Amino acid sequence: MAIIINLDVMMAKRKVGLTELAKEVDITLANLSILKNNKAKAVRLSTLNSICRALNCQPGDILEYVEDEGEEE
Repeated sequence: MAIIINLDVMMAKRKVGLTELAKEVDITLANLSILKNNKAKAVRLSTLNSICRALNCQPGDILEYVEDEGEEE
């Protein structure tokens, strides 16, 4: 997939743990872990909004587009 989720990087920069962020965002540890480990297939905008509010960041700090190798235009 061409969208990379850099949640782990932003969490480290803000020194916020998984449990703390899960409570603040009101998301299960399992679902937050899926996002953190870049295994998610989708993310709700409301969840992204809550994460950005909790980490005081922009969506672009968490989401990154990287072109897949061999992908045709």
